[in-house]
Amino acid sequence: MPTPTVSFEFFPPKSLQGSFRLWDCARTLAPLGPEWVSVTYGAGGTTRELTREAVGALGAEFDLRVAGHLTCVDASRAETMETARGFRKAGVSDIVALRGDPPAGSDGFVPHPDGFSNSVELIEALAADGFTIRVGAYPDRHPEAASDAADVEWLKRKIDAGASEAITQFFFVPETFLRFRDRCVAAGIDAPIVPGLLPVENWSKTRAFAARCGATIPDDLAAAFDVAERDDRAELFAVAQAAELADALVTEGCDHLHFYTLNRPDLTRDVCTALGRTSRAALSRVA
Repeated sequence: MPTPTVSFEFFPPKSLQGSFRLWDCARTLAPLGPEWVSVTYGAGGTTRELTREAVGALGAEFDLRVAGHLTCVDASRAETMETARGFRKAGVSDIVALRGDPPAGSDGFVPHPDGFSNSVELIEALAADGFTIRVGAYPDRHPEAASDAADVEWLKRKIDAGASEAITQFFFVPETFLRFRDRCVAAGIDAPIVPGLLPVENWSKTRAFAARCGATIPDDLAAAFDVAERDDRAELFAVAQAAELADALVTEGCDHLHFYTLNRPDLTRDVCTALGRTSRAALSRVA
């Protein structure tokens, strides 16, 4: 079975301690030779400058291809495109374009009066400016989507607007992704759809996050995580679960996997190792 290529998502630091965590995470995972890495953009654009600083620093320090996240939230079109061009000045031409989550405590997404009203408009503007664009996709129905078909239709609009690849929200069983991939193919989407994987660092937080974003957790898997936590083997089970999921996806033809690291690299590294993804230094010694 071929070894998949990988990419990693980081988030920008908000403190000195957070900076050390990000740096340690990148230092641990960069030797695995990711195709690219991304840096998130906080709800409401709260990490706009931090994201811009992080994408430049990661690219320069670790020789990584970096994608900056960019959203439509709480910014005018001019401000959003200024941020995008700031990425370019930092040597970054890849963007993960998202509508974005509204600020905490709000009643939902409300476009800025002078801003992009949705992700499709943002993608069109970025494509016209020459960026390489990736977008989000939802194998479990997005909480705001009227149907599974509506999710696929919206993804097709984003691809048609200029995106070259989609990355999915995390999920827990391979069938969730495979059924979604089939729906996308049937709808005429021919861009790569990359499965997004979240090795479970904290089960209670992951379960709460899954509930907010609509990710389905099978009852038997939830029970298994509960038992693993009770028996003090949660980390071992998390690696086994993520590696088994990844292996099933690769068997079904997925040649690239995207990992949500939460700036904690150990589980992601261990899953990659289980898949045969070793460091570039080790690969060069073998060669």
